[in-house]
Amino acid sequence: MSKLALIRQPSPRLAEGIVTHIDRSPVDFALAKRQWQAYVDALHTHGWTTHEVPGAPDCPDSAFIEDTMVVFGAVAVLARPGADERKPEVAAAADAVRSFGYRTVAIEAPGTLDGGDVLKVGRTIYVGRGGRTNAAGIAQLAAVFEPLGATVVTVPLSKVLHLKSAITALPDGTIVGWDAALDDTTLLPNYLSMPEEPGAHVVLLDETHLLMSSDAPMSADMFRARGYEPVLVDIGEFIKLEGCVTCLSVRLREATFGS
Repeated sequence: MSKLALIRQPSPRLAEGIVTHIDRSPVDFALAKRQWQAYVDALHTHGWTTHEVPGAPDCPDSAFIEDTMVVFGAVAVLARPGADERKPEVAAAADAVRSFGYRTVAIEAPGTLDGGDVLKVGRTIYVGRGGRTNAAGIAQLAAVFEPLGATVVTVPLSKVLHLKSAITALPDGTIVGWDAALDDTTLLPNYLSMPEEPGAHVVLLDETHLLMSSDAPMSADMFRARGYEPVLVDIGEFIKLEGCVTCLSVRLREATFGS
């Protein structure tokens, strides 16, 4: 299976990124750039090709490129970010995904949708309805993806910025999450509570390797006990801006668990 990820260099204004559910902390831009490069290097080490979308220096949050779209099969739904200052991030990412042959459909007003609110687990697509994604945006996403065989499930969200700040999924379909960030876990089958917040965030590099934050050692041990191999990266400067490992890339591949 071809494994391609869209990435984007951090903006020099990264420290001005939006924070909603946490207190603002100083961000070391030079350190953030080194952490971003280590993240990209980890993708390359595990067989991923990356395509760097042109930078958006006037958009502080633009490194969180996952928020620009949701891909299912050969279709990319282009986000309409819930934060107005993030709307300019979408155009260049849209050009990139179209250059790889994806058909694009844009979310339109009054809908809002951030890609970080969407977790695909097989053909089930969980969408967080909260501060960035609204019901109209979810309805438009469903109108595009359900005819392709997906089932869209709305997950109410009030305690965290994005759904994938609270949950991701393992290759076997287990949904891993941080209980304190979730309004209701009963909507999530095969749910596994993690002992650390960053442990709820994994990127599937392949069927065995899980890219995750080095800030979750107990969670990493849990994954090892289940037969997975954690690949640990330090993304501490991005965590200060409510980011996690999923936010920093758009993974383009066949629909699979935990995308």
